[in-house]
Amino acid sequence: MMTHKGITIPKSANTLPLAAVARDVHWNLGRSDLVEWSIKAGEGQLSAQGALVAKTGEFTGRSPKDKFTVRDEQTETKIDWGSVNQPLSAEAYDKLEALMLAGARDQTLFVQDLRAGADDALRINVRVVTQYAWHNLFAQNMFIRPSADEREAMTPDWTVIDLPSVQADPAIHGTNSKTFIVVNFSKRTVLIGGTEYAGEIKKSIFGVLNFLLPETGDLPMHCSANVGPAGDVALFFGLSGTGKTTLSADPERALIGDDEHGWGPKGVFNFEGGCYAKAINLTAKAEPEIYAASNQFGALLENVILDPVTGEPDYTDVSLTENTRSSYPIDFIPGHVKSGQGSNPRAVIMLTADAYGVLPPLAKLTTDQAMYHFLSGYTAKVAGTERGLGSEPQATFSTCFGAPFMPRHPSEYAALLREKVEATGAECWLVNTGWTGGTFGVGSRIPLNATRAMIRAILSGGFKDIGFIRDSYFGLMVPEACPSVQADLLTPSTTWAKLSEYEATADTLAKRFADNFLQFAKHVPASVAESGIRPRV
Repeated sequence: MMTHKGITIPKSANTLPLAAVARDVHWNLGRSDLVEWSIKAGEGQLSAQGALVAKTGEFTGRSPKDKFTVRDEQTETKIDWGSVNQPLSAEAYDKLEALMLAGARDQTLFVQDLRAGADDALRINVRVVTQYAWHNLFAQNMFIRPSADEREAMTPDWTVIDLPSVQADPAIHGTNSKTFIVVNFSKRTVLIGGTEYAGEIKKSIFGVLNFLLPETGDLPMHCSANVGPAGDVALFFGLSGTGKTTLSADPERALIGDDEHGWGPKGVFNFEGGCYAKAINLTAKAEPEIYAASNQFGALLENVILDPVTGEPDYTDVSLTENTRSSYPIDFIPGHVKSGQGSNPRAVIMLTADAYGVLPPLAKLTTDQAMYHFLSGYTAKVAGTERGLGSEPQATFSTCFGAPFMPRHPSEYAALLREKVEATGAECWLVNTGWTGGTFGVGSRIPLNATRAMIRAILSGGFKDIGFIRDSYFGLMVPEACPSVQADLLTPSTTWAKLSEYEATADTLAKRFADNFLQFAKHVPASVAESGIRPRV
């Protein structure tokens, strides 16, 4: 028996005998071999620059309604069960496991032994078994790649088995559809079937770490992170499409990671070894580092359309989805932090994309307000990120800026955030990358160069001698000025054609904030609820 983060499991319990039934099993193939296998199998094609381009079929985003956690003695009292964390019985899991074993029969399988977590004291070893070679390349890009010698000594803590051709029968397997993503903490196994969307692989292990780390008082985070020349670390929280990847990929700062991190005793550490950037409207001018990383051999482009004659990627083409993606190893970004680790952060930046167009683009938060906005997780989901979204962004509240990946009660993560912020003195900020001058469809997106200027001012101490004004609609402390940003942009009400329309819309959003926070009020100190957004009397 072995113990990991307070959970005791038989050492051999996380492995299915797939190799015994598969036609061939290819272990830890390199980048070139996986690309060759993918092209030979018709899974993808090369762009003019050498990136592998693959399509994800029916599903161009995650399937949150098809995600389950096995409910047993390991998880019964620790999971926040509900519509996000759906339970599956151990008996149903066993039936799915048998289904996967049958589905592997006579298949060619690809295996990667990888790691999640750059902090050696908090990492887990992950074995990823895939039916598609390009999914194996995705895993190799996204997780931390150990050396050959390290692999020899590794024993997997977790195994992810990804067989898109295997489809569930809801009447037999207890699922909601043919698609399933099931996490079993007792067997330390993730089963993925019925979907070709590779992002399920990385997000399933993110969810695992979000369950494990709080056991030791460490905070898992859906955020990007970078570090300046002076060693000052910044965190960027936010859902997909809010700018985590774009804003953390700063040529003047070193990238720690673009999506998933932990905050442990030694500081911040990346869970991953790669980046998974949105590719919609990607240009060399706006995002030079991401563009360069996406246009070379070893990068993997999902659902990006190629010119049939030249093979050039058309990053503006949304005929398959707006959720086009680029997966690449983090070492494709110049000046990245090789260790994947940094000190305690100096700045904690919470990103939101306000589709209502009323939130200030920048505000400094007290610790109570930071907990409030962390629990609220307000943003606008971008079309195509998940199944079922329409053609326009939809306003939503996603607690901890990543509700689909948080298996514990949100208050546990918020309490850890408060503890870390108070212990280190980190400054907290709210940055809105959404709309100004009106709601979505009327106003315009806040210019990226203005958001970058705000971030630079935060990280350089640019507000040291600038006063702050309390916003009368949302109670947020907004700077009177920001270097390189026009003054009226900082006060959203001045950008609307009619003040009355702004006020009505702001009141509507304030009510939504207040109504949403009712679910958390009894789980946090009263000062947190009192610091939050409430409709004007």
